[in-house]
Amino acid sequence: MDKTGTAAHEKPARVLLVDDQVLYREGLCELMHRWPEFDVVGEASNGKEAVEFCRRIAPDLVLMDVQMPIMDGVEATGIICGAHPGIAIVMLTVTDDDEHLFRALYNGARGYILKDMPSRQLRNRLQGVIRGGGVLSDAVTARVLREFGLSRAQRYSATQDGEQGTFAQLSDREVQILRLVAKGLSNEEIGAQLYLSAGTVKKQLSALMQKLYLSNRVQVAVYAIRAGLVD
Repeated sequence: MDKTGTAAHEKPARVLLVDDQVLYREGLCELMHRWPEFDVVGEASNGKEAVEFCRRIAPDLVLMDVQMPIMDGVEATGIICGAHPGIAIVMLTVTDDDEHLFRALYNGARGYILKDMPSRQLRNRLQGVIRGGGVLSDAVTARVLREFGLSRAQRYSATQDGEQGTFAQLSDREVQILRLVAKGLSNEEIGAQLYLSAGTVKKQLSALMQKLYLSNRVQVAVYAIRAGLVD
């Protein structure tokens, strides 16, 4: 096992980098080549190229820029997640624009982080994603909390009423899992708190997502925020 905690025999996660800025893309590629748990297998300069690449060679992880020519990253995310739900997509952007942020999350992105994040923190966050987690930068998390705090009071009363009906059908254990996922805990960390194995947590979370018609942990976290489970 190396100093990152990655077992030496584990295969590195195959990564596709998607960004129309060649200098940034090449710099990120060079950086990730130093991280043995990742293997950059391709690059694309727009969303259309990313969709075509994923159709031919499904990577484990896509780092997707938001604003690009021909097809933007948000649209490409929706297409890729619809066709290949096993591919984890993390949006990388210079701005936490609300419209792009929430469209990307609803389209299935597992994370949304700003490009100015320090490399060590980026590496740790991406390691969490390939283990099945989701990731939001601190600034983006604040915007999600603010957005859905307002939505409960003002914007989505009809939707919220429908959610409360579904929420009432959840067991106490499912509510506990919802709350802990929203706090950013991994399956292993949730299991430690609830005295369950990581495999049991994964199974229960999968059933919970199916019940709530959610497709990834970020959407679970957003649901929990809207349900008032996170302060």
